[in-house]
Amino acid sequence: MDRPLPHQALPQAPHDARTLVIRDNRIPSRELLDGRGPLEIEHQGRRYQLRETRNGKLILTC
Repeated sequence: MDRPLPHQALPQAPHDARTLVIRDNRIPSRELLDGRGPLEIEHQGRRYQLRETRNGKLILTC
C-alpha cells in the first residue's frame, strides 16, 4: 500500500516579493516602481535608487 509523502514546507517569499515579466528586453516603469517609492538596485557591490520625480521623469542615484 502506498503512503502519501509527508508535507514539505516551502520557503516563504518576502511579503513584498514580486514577479516581473520582461518582454523584448523591456519593463514598463509602472511595473518596477508600482507606487511603492524608490526601487533599490544593487550593481557591482553598490546600491542605487531608481525613483520617479514629481515631473514624471526617472532618476537613478547612488
